Amino acid sequence: MEQADKAVLRLAIGLALAVLVAYGLALPMPFVACLLAVMVLCKPGPPIPMFKGAAIALLLAVLVLAGVVMVPLLEHYALSGVLLTGAALYGLFFFGIRTANPLTLILVVSFTLIPVAGVADQALVSVLSVAVSVGVLLGIVVSGVSHAFFPDPPAPLGERQGRPTISRETAGWIALRATVIVVPVFVLALSDPSFYLAAIMKTVALGQQAGSAKARSAGRELVGSTLMGAWMALLVWFGLSLWPNLWMLMLWMSGAALWSGARIFGLKASAFPPSFWTNALLTLLILLGPAIEDSANGKDVLAASAVRVVLYVGVSLYAWATVWVLERWRASRPRALFFDRS
Repeated sequence: MEQADKAVLRLAIGLALAVLVAYGLALPMPFVACLLAVMVLCKPGPPIPMFKGAAIALLLAVLVLAGVVMVPLLEHYALSGVLLTGAALYGLFFFGIRTANPLTLILVVSFTLIPVAGVADQALVSVLSVAVSVGVLLGIVVSGVSHAFFPDPPAPLGERQGRPTISRETAGWIALRATVIVVPVFVLALSDPSFYLAAIMKTVALGQQAGSAKARSAGRELVGSTLMGAWMALLVWFGLSLWPNLWMLMLWMSGAALWSGARIFGLKASAFPPSFWTNALLTLLILLGPAIEDSANGKDVLAASAVRVVLYVGVSLYAWATVWVLERWRASRPRALFFDRS
């Protein structure tokens, strides 16, 4: 079995187990746990050691505490709170780019979700904290167990030592682009947290994806992955409507993970980069989770989902426009602030 086959199986099994635990135990906001599990399972390379996983969980707890502290600042000193949030997001994006650690996306999601949830309802903070912790823990455990049964061959020494490093100037510029994409939607979410909470997660994923996208292909990647995720969510929803129960939900979700995972890990040739398919899978979860909750509450699922799709496409268009404008501005100057074009 090839290494890519094992990675795809880990993603599909991990998402199925996350669905089983999150929806089977009726956790609050179960799609958040599934989303975080997918972020962990899409991480390339060896599994996260349990000690390092505990350190990540501790860091998440610190970020949750910091997010709770940010709530009164955002309520009473909005401008200062938003500026401080933007500075923290820039630091997290910069750290993730310099260390090439995709798990930084989880930290950014946690730091943006918690203040927004706290502004809406303090009880929602504990709900999100449980969902984030369960998702990260599930991803780490499934990744570790599957690596134990299907171990990957050790990487060659030259490959392990030859990972290219990104310069501070380039990392700073990419982090700035991601921060400019996320902060306006974060401010918008503060005005209506219940409506824009899922949009925060989508925007963070777009900010991460925009970091690797070039200005010429950013529109196709950012908007295209959103539309692909919406199409996948529609197919899974109609498949689930044929026999709506937990086992069918697990089956359809794992099928979607197999189909997109084959392209994420290079098992199937694709004209789009892995980040395109990762974002499409995350969009599927962000759309399908609230749709299931709408169905349980007796709401019009298709109408609510259409509004979300329009919102996410609008956010994707904004991200594309942001990348294009910033890149044009940078190219027109030999040195733009401290972001050297080299």
